[in-house]
Amino acid sequence: MPAPTKDQIVAALVPVRDPELGRSIVEMGMVKGVDVLSPTKLWLEIELTTPACPLKDEIRASIEAAVAPLGIRSPVEIQWGAQVPASAANRQSKAPGVRNVIAVASGKGGVGKSTVAVNLAASLALDGARVALLDVDIYGPSIPLMTGTDQAKPAVSEGRLQPVVAHGMKCLSMGYLVPPGQAVVWRGPMLHKAITQFYEDCDWGDVDYMVIDLPPGTGDVQLSLSQIFPMTGAVMVTTPQEVALIDVEKGANMFSRVNVPVLGVVENMSFFACPCCGTRSEIFDHGGGKKMAARHGWPLLGEIPIDPSVRVGGDVGTPVVISHPDSAVSHAFRATARRLAGEVSRRVVDEREKLRAAEGAV
Repeated sequence: MPAPTKDQIVAALVPVRDPELGRSIVEMGMVKGVDVLSPTKLWLEIELTTPACPLKDEIRASIEAAVAPLGIRSPVEIQWGAQVPASAANRQSKAPGVRNVIAVASGKGGVGKSTVAVNLAASLALDGARVALLDVDIYGPSIPLMTGTDQAKPAVSEGRLQPVVAHGMKCLSMGYLVPPGQAVVWRGPMLHKAITQFYEDCDWGDVDYMVIDLPPGTGDVQLSLSQIFPMTGAVMVTTPQEVALIDVEKGANMFSRVNVPVLGVVENMSFFACPCCGTRSEIFDHGGGKKMAARHGWPLLGEIPIDPSVRVGGDVGTPVVISHPDSAVSHAFRATARRLAGEVSRRVVDEREKLRAAEGAV
């Protein structure tokens, strides 16, 4: 049987779809290279929309099924690449290298929002994405301690702040700029100015995902953020109990009013599994995040268990996904980050298609 041609291979791949985007990998331009090594062997270069893609195995299986009728045997050699699409909001951005801005928010304090933000950002970086972590909790910055950079000071080059690099992430926080223990006593206009400078006067370079740790609530910082940043969307962090869910509803309503989409819900402290016997205890109830997500049509990005290593990692400055990579809680964070990356890609690609359709209709 003669070897199939490259054109035949590409034609066979047209029905193969990215499961999250629902679009053909050929029509999306994701097939970057085709080399027929022999009548039965094939090499492909596939460029995904995120290095944190959770569905590579599913895409591979679809590819191998599509080319099998041409005589290609499994496994197909695939070189995976990634190019994260930029949100359309970045067209007018004053930090054009930042492709997507993701706010991590909560309606109330004490739900582990900063812990979730740090571990999601670190997870994306571990998967190969270029990540920035920006702490805009001006009154109570915690990112320096949680990344082990509380003694760091950002350098200044050509009048621009240089972010502090930790665990593969570019970090910036008010905690780097004020002496330890000193309170920041500012009103709204000063907060707005500081947040503007964090974004516009820092040399962020090329960033696939900027993860922003917000203060709890719906105050000045949240409003300033929506005005300054080209937001891709927000992640709502909650614990399972009803009192936390009520406040998440308020926070999500605020984002809706300023046209920032909710990318999904993370239920933190979802349950505790005893390390000795494995018994599962739902200390703060369970499933509230899932119910809220279903009620609003948002994705449930993840359910994060309680694990003492998370607290230890935050205190010593090493996110648990790095300090305990094989733990159940680390796997939960990594899976949550990959679902988030997939949701970002889906929304950005849908946004692009709508813009193209609107421009074509003019």
